[in-house]
Amino acid sequence: METLEKIFAAKLLKVKAIKLQPTNPFTWASGWKSPFYCDNRKTLSYPGLRSFVKIEIGRLILERFPEVDAIAGVATGAIPQGAMVADLLNLPFVYVRSKPKDHGLENLIEGELKPNMKVVVVEDLISTGGSSLKAVEAIRNNGCEVIGMVASYTYGFDVAKEAFKTAKVELVTLTNYEAVVEEAVRTGYISAEDVELLNEWRKDPAHWNG
Repeated sequence: METLEKIFAAKLLKVKAIKLQPTNPFTWASGWKSPFYCDNRKTLSYPGLRSFVKIEIGRLILERFPEVDAIAGVATGAIPQGAMVADLLNLPFVYVRSKPKDHGLENLIEGELKPNMKVVVVEDLISTGGSSLKAVEAIRNNGCEVIGMVASYTYGFDVAKEAFKTAKVELVTLTNYEAVVEEAVRTGYISAEDVELLNEWRKDPAHWNG
């Protein structure tokens, strides 16, 4: 059966928003070496795919968090998706900066949230979960309740699962590591032999060096 995870994984691979280079690893901003790179921003350049992301995130929010009062996007990657989803659902939208502006009003949250609003956070990608959960903390400090987070993709790292559990945030995603690797093997994007290397990396990404 074609699941949402598999369908979206195939779409990401088709536009090369996900790159798998087991023998020529990338270096992430964190300094981690990785055979895997996900660039969800590429979906914005394809109108059909952009609409797919908007509609599916909106659908998941209505299914899982129907009591939602507002949508918050995490800067910068999830601002466009968050804004599109808020427009689709006719809800208020804000976005959360990684740190307060150093001038003007020095806002951390751009836009307006009223006290006690039930907020769903939209994110593009979950790796360790650190920046995503900082946004959750900012919204909670603003007197609102975060009822969940919807992201396009998650690597599914144990450190992220633990962080979300500790923060008491329910995470829902359009697709994930397993679905992408499975689809990449099925279509010949990578070989079955590459999977073992990818799984080794995922067990301990901070110390993997290829």
